[in-house]
Amino acid sequence: MSALEEHAENIEVVPVRHPGRIVAGVAMLVLFLMFLHTLISRIPDPQTGAMIWRFRWNIIGQYLFSSLIFHGLLLTIELTVAAMAAGIVLGVVIAVMRISHSRLLSAPAAGYTWFFRGTPVYVQILFWFAAGTLYPTLTLGVPFVHLTVFTFHLNHLTAVEAGIVALSLNEGAYMAEIARAGLISVDEGQMEAASSIGMKRVQTLRHVVLPQAMRVIIPPTGNEVISMLKTTSLVSTIGVYELAGVANNISAQNFENVALLETISIWYLAVTTVLSIGQFYLERHFAKGSSRATPETPWQRLRSDVRGIRSKWRLLPTGMTR
Repeated sequence: MSALEEHAENIEVVPVRHPGRIVAGVAMLVLFLMFLHTLISRIPDPQTGAMIWRFRWNIIGQYLFSSLIFHGLLLTIELTVAAMAAGIVLGVVIAVMRISHSRLLSAPAAGYTWFFRGTPVYVQILFWFAAGTLYPTLTLGVPFVHLTVFTFHLNHLTAVEAGIVALSLNEGAYMAEIARAGLISVDEGQMEAASSIGMKRVQTLRHVVLPQAMRVIIPPTGNEVISMLKTTSLVSTIGVYELAGVANNISAQNFENVALLETISIWYLAVTTVLSIGQFYLERHFAKGSSRATPETPWQRLRSDVRGIRSKWRLLPTGMTR
């Protein structure tokens, strides 16, 4: 054994100290304990003086799984799915029109995006709810020759339908920009290569451009779905009893406003968590084949953290592991 090898065996491995991490970890632990304490603390009732839960857990438990809340939750999910489905389809169409070389297509698409992104969704909901007074009958056809292709009676539009129309049109404007960003992120050489082998423009868009653009489109689209879930609460202003509308109706009777807000917040967080998990796996699916590594699942990340802790534990000197 050489002197260098003998010296290497006698080297004592000492892990690098990170005092800043320790201080930050202790501070976060204290903040977590403070948060946990306020969740389970009690305060005196202003009227009776009896000790009651600060966050009214008894009221939350009474309404969390009630049929009224469940009905509002299901309607919220239905509004979200319907508005996002229509918004995504409309957004892709508008995005394709925006990148078109024809001014007859790109100009109206730009005007649509400008208008619906520039006006509040709250105002749009109120407008479509009252649109029947302005246009009792909406007709699509050729003007001046009395050629009618499609007729719709806006005065028969229900509050739920008005909410879906308003949310869909508003979401279509935002999805158009998201889809356009994804489409222009694909290198033009891809389209030229597809055209060189005889693929038509629609085929190129479907089989070449969109699959590559999905890596850019999926993350903001997931955010839009989560945002739409919460934006549906605005339709309660036109008498739709979704989750927020049901909570407002119940609190108007028992005056437990805060407890009902906490109840629906729990359900919003639960559905958002499910949507976030779905978004993660969808992003992971479309990340395959890209230059960057496929992101780890939460379970894989946990196992990696455990392996890291074990490896650091083995590097500690013998006297420190006891």
